[in-house]
Amino acid sequence: MAASKENGEVALAETGDRSVRTARSRARVVAVTGAASFLGTNLIGLLEEDERVDRIVAVDAKAPSTAGPKTRSYEVDFTQPTTEARLAEILAAERTDTVVHLAFLSSPSHATAWAHELESVGTMHVLVAARHAQIRKFVMWSQTLLYGAHPSNPNFLSERHPLRAPAREPFFADKIEAEKEAQKFAQRSQGSVVTVLRTAPILGPTVHNYLTRYLSRRLVPTMMGFDPLLQCVHEVDAIAAFKLAIDRDVPGTFNIVGDGVLPLSTVIKLAGRIAVPIPHPIAEPVGAMAWLAQLAEAPPSFLKYLRFLCVADGQKAKTRMGFRPAYTTREALLDFTSAQRLRDVRLLQETTT
Repeated sequence: MAASKENGEVALAETGDRSVRTARSRARVVAVTGAASFLGTNLIGLLEEDERVDRIVAVDAKAPSTAGPKTRSYEVDFTQPTTEARLAEILAAERTDTVVHLAFLSSPSHATAWAHELESVGTMHVLVAARHAQIRKFVMWSQTLLYGAHPSNPNFLSERHPLRAPAREPFFADKIEAEKEAQKFAQRSQGSVVTVLRTAPILGPTVHNYLTRYLSRRLVPTMMGFDPLLQCVHEVDAIAAFKLAIDRDVPGTFNIVGDGVLPLSTVIKLAGRIAVPIPHPIAEPVGAMAWLAQLAEAPPSFLKYLRFLCVADGQKAKTRMGFRPAYTTREALLDFTSAQRLRDVRLLQETTT
């Protein structure tokens, strides 16, 4: 993806916080798990152009489409028991100093057992391999959705707030377990820099996830009597944040969000869609049936996000990382909407010819 707004350079602005240390200037070897995912392919595209990166180690079930002369691709299935030993061997042989762990699902899956092996167990495999290979830096993707949507939530959730997403929902539980494992790794590996980036829902012209599918519907279901504020981050800014975490030593957990929030009703209106309010008492059973029939983008546990607030505070990332989003929530939505309208026109042309 061609990063617009000068490749999110605003997001890489300098910060005066002396606690942020620039990563080693020597040639770097960066391993990216989930290399064929949306974030993985685009991040590798940026790293290919960075003269400070000597080599990229792409790890996934298939090679990323953006692999260039710097990239060495390794096929590794994170759901297999041999992952740990295989990955440790790769990291050591390539003399890897940084691991960016992106092997997580961006949308809920019906294959919950497989997803658990990929995200929760897979993260343990990656961390053990990183410890054996004496990795200097570990960067991991997480999501602000893990804070959970609750009527008691403050206007903005900081990194100090607990992760209260429904534990019965595998999509949340696996990611929360992965974060706990990363925290244990940070405590045990005092010489390593461990950074966790919790991104708001990612939106933009090329990304595909549960949110883009939800907003691509002509009729968008909402909860009758509720109009929560929503927040997202543009795909360019999300990728820029991971690049920033690679370039700088910024240990800790950070919310990566776009500036500003929008009411759900405004989001739907700007997207050119029609809201269909559903009474709360029947929403969950209807949502459960739709999810089982694979007619819905997400399981019924996501309905809470259509009722209550789940908005994260991005101040820590600004002051500690120097992260400055190039796009606001509104601009990210409009960028997605412009691209979606073109897709709608093409689809209409195809159905009428």
